[in-house]
Amino acid sequence: MFQISQATHAGKAAQYDDLLQQARALIADETDLIANAANFSSLVYHTLPDLNWAGFYLFDGTELVVGPFQGKPACVRIALGRGVCGTAARERRTQVVPDVHAFPGHIACDSASRSEIVVPLVASDGALIGVWDVDSPVPNRFDDEDALGMEALCTAFVALAWGKRTER
Repeated sequence: MFQISQATHAGKAAQYDDLLQQARALIADETDLIANAANFSSLVYHTLPDLNWAGFYLFDGTELVVGPFQGKPACVRIALGRGVCGTAARERRTQVVPDVHAFPGHIACDSASRSEIVVPLVASDGALIGVWDVDSPVPNRFDDEDALGMEALCTAFVALAWGKRTER
């Protein structure tokens, strides 16, 4: 059984380093993309404080479609360029949003969300895979350290889970 560890007194960089090691160990031996995405979402959701949603939107060639996540039910489909997730996917750039109410076109799936970070997931050949989306009920929850940590997590996820995935 996998044990989640929380470094409660460590700084953000140390928390993300620890989380990265846990994520790598969790998905290292599994080849099923959905299983890895589900466990990755759960690991992040239950390890980092002050989150109310953590999960994937996967690109189907046309739009983003909700994938494995933790939190309340979510919007199922998001057009590229729409909301924080669609913007991150279109621009292929991490979006750190301190106040979702100030983001033009924000999609409110959970009215409790106040801040958000979205990292685009891009394959080694440059193809868009989707986005990693994390919400918080706390304003200004995410900063540059979170962006670096989430990007490192996503780089590991893409390398370990996407690169060796099995088709269903």
